[in-house]
Amino acid sequence: MERSFFNEYREKLRTPEEAVKVIKSGDWVDYTTSLGFPVLLDQALSGRRDELTDVKIRGNLIFGPIKVAECDPSREHFMYNSWHCSGYERKLTDRGLCNYIPMVFRDVVPYYRHFLDVNVAMMCVTPMDDHGYFNLSCATGVGKGILEKADIVILEVNEQLPKVYGGFDEAIHISEVDYIVEGEHPKLMQMPLSQASDEDIKITEWILPEIKSGSTIQMGIGSMPGVIGKMLAESDLKDLGMHTELCSDAYVDLYEAGKLTNRKKNIFKGKGLTGIAFGTDRLYEWIRENPGVAIAPLEYVNAPAVIAQIDNMVSINSCIAVDLFGQVGAESSGLRHISGTGGQLDYLTGAAMSSGGKAFICLKSSFVDAQGVKHSNIRPNFQGDIVTDPRSQGYFVVTEYGKVNIAGRSTWERAEMLIDIAHPDFRDQLIDAAEKQGIWRRANKRL
Repeated sequence: MERSFFNEYREKLRTPEEAVKVIKSGDWVDYTTSLGFPVLLDQALSGRRDELTDVKIRGNLIFGPIKVAECDPSREHFMYNSWHCSGYERKLTDRGLCNYIPMVFRDVVPYYRHFLDVNVAMMCVTPMDDHGYFNLSCATGVGKGILEKADIVILEVNEQLPKVYGGFDEAIHISEVDYIVEGEHPKLMQMPLSQASDEDIKITEWILPEIKSGSTIQMGIGSMPGVIGKMLAESDLKDLGMHTELCSDAYVDLYEAGKLTNRKKNIFKGKGLTGIAFGTDRLYEWIRENPGVAIAPLEYVNAPAVIAQIDNMVSINSCIAVDLFGQVGAESSGLRHISGTGGQLDYLTGAAMSSGGKAFICLKSSFVDAQGVKHSNIRPNFQGDIVTDPRSQGYFVVTEYGKVNIAGRSTWERAEMLIDIAHPDFRDQLIDAAEKQGIWRRANKRL
């Protein structure tokens, strides 16, 4: 007969207010990521503001509100930092209440393992099962590695979270936990796919001919996954696979259309693999105890050497701007921080290494600012923008005006190719800039 772990559970059970008493001034505290965000514990910790100073907190892709950041505009008591900013965390950054931590996602847990301190880790998990395990659910990608590094582990049981089957490290045993808190939680955050624009649709039309049946698809964040998932679902393609940092509702579209079978994958055959998941209830119910979905740490899921093992791997990500040298900026607009490197560089590298693989960076050719002035998203060069993907790793770049593959191309070739897919209103200006930068041949055509 299996031993019961519920006595140990009761011994470790605390109110949120009792649990956060272990946090001291100067501590490093971790909130993990997205749906792992410990709402009740964050609220309780914010209540200790006047007792504490210099408590540093890490999280990422948290949709808010983060009470410790909101309650302390001076940041004398709590200092919040993010590995990858959600829209909410971007607004905190604009207000001076959040700092970004540069990374590529596959390295986040190794950073903890080798370089960082965690005094207290707090994370939402599913209720404990009869074997004494809590499932890390949609935040498995970084959860276990952070919990293992922490001096003190506090779990917040969220009855709303789906249990997601894992590749590995998707659960933590009660013997590894110091304290547990319970309480009522609202339904999970709803993050529907963004509405696709006409430009998004045109960009997808350029990409679709490059994808063949049996391909495995990675889609990033933003409006592109929604339109790509919808158009792939309506295509003649079949036996597609999922290997992705983030699982969104776009993959549910593929599954419901009978396109997502994972039968042609070289690894985790028959299973779609992800590290993080967030979307709507439709997604949460699809991944709940679904044998066709597996969740695993991002240091594995996002490793280029792992991605490269998958034949016909297709990576599709968005960016903010590209310059004429082929540098890609996907995380800042000038010096204003927007999001983060995330897994874009991981998949750009891994998909390019895959047999038959292709990596796409997508962007609209232009944008209109708040004053109604149109600007090109293909720039002569970056003036302070953070470079996410170096020019040495450029592959397919796609706008609504076309697609080009800049891999192996010289600076003057890249300039011509990128200007060719720029918005027509800016092509002459870009040619003039390329001439001044010494990357335009006289033999190049005027576009």
